[in-house]
Amino acid sequence: MNTAIPNSDITYALVASPNFAQDGICFAARRSGLYRSVDGGKTWNMAYESLNLTTPLLTMSVAVSPNFASDRTVFSGVAGGILRSFDGGETWDVIHFPSPPPLVSALVISPDYDRDGVLLAGTVEDGIFSSSNRGGNWTTWNFGLLDLNIICLTISKDYSEDETLFAGVDSGIFRSTNGGRAWREVDFPIELAPVLSLALSPNYRTDGTLFAGTESQGLYRSKDSGRHWIRIGEEDIPDTVNALLLSQEYPDNGEILALIQDKLLLSSDNGQSWSELKAGAAHAENMVCLAAPQGFDRNATLLIGLAEGGIVTI
Repeated sequence: MNTAIPNSDITYALVASPNFAQDGICFAARRSGLYRSVDGGKTWNMAYESLNLTTPLLTMSVAVSPNFASDRTVFSGVAGGILRSFDGGETWDVIHFPSPPPLVSALVISPDYDRDGVLLAGTVEDGIFSSSNRGGNWTTWNFGLLDLNIICLTISKDYSEDETLFAGVDSGIFRSTNGGRAWREVDFPIELAPVLSLALSPNYRTDGTLFAGTESQGLYRSKDSGRHWIRIGEEDIPDTVNALLLSQEYPDNGEILALIQDKLLLSSDNGQSWSELKAGAAHAENMVCLAAPQGFDRNATLLIGLAEGGIVTI
C-alpha cells in the first residue's frame, strides 16, 4: 500500500487509463489542480505545468477517452468550463462555458466516443452541459431538470443505442433517455436525498438495474430503471455512500464495491452480504473517491482519494 500527496487538500475524483495495466497512467482531480501519475499511482505530479498558473485551479472532475491509449484525450472540469488535452495531459486547451462561469462537478464520456464525440458535464448550480464534438462546443441541456445542482452523473454502456443518462442531485435522481436533451425526475424518495453516487449495470439496457448511494440514508437498488427502490446492506451501510463501482462482469458475479464514510466494502452476491477490505482501515473517515482500473480481483490495484488530498494505492 502506498500513500501519496499527503498535504492538506481534497481529492474529488480519480480516473485511470483503460490501458492502466500496461501504461500505469491515472489522474486525480483535487482542490489544488489536476495531478497525473505514470507509475500506477506511486508518484504524482501536477498536470497543469504547461498552463503556468500562478494560483491553484480547483478541479472537481476528470475523465479520459475510452480510446486513451491511441487518442490520449483527457478532460478536466474546473471553475468556468473544461480543460481538454490531446496528449495525455501535457498541454491543454481552455474551453469556457457561458457566463456566469459554472463550476464543473461531474464528467461522463460516451462509451462510443471515438464515433460520436459525446461528453456531458454536470455543474454545481447550472445543470448539465453537452458536447457532441469532443468538447469543442457546449450546449446547456436542462429541459425538465428541476434541480440544477449536479453531484454525480452516470451513462449507459449502450448509450449509442439507448441514450440513457442518470444524474444524482440534491433532491434525488433525474433520468434522460434521449442523450440529455430532456430529463425526467426518477421516483426516488426525496427524504433519501441527496444522492452522492450512482452506478448502472453493464447490462442496464436489458436488466434495468441501477444503484444509488445517498448522503445519510445508505445504499438503494432499482431493477426497473428507477421506478421502484429497495434498500440493501442496511446493517453494513448505515449512512454515507461516497462512491460505487460495479464489476465489468456484473451481474454474472454480483460484485459491487462501495466506499462508505469509514470503510471500503465488497459484495459478491449483489448486495446481500458485505466484507470490509482491511487495506483501507488506516484511512477511516477520510475516504471520498475511488477507482478500480484493474477490476476487483485480489491482486488488482485500487486507488482511493482522501479528504485531506492524499491518494492511497492498494
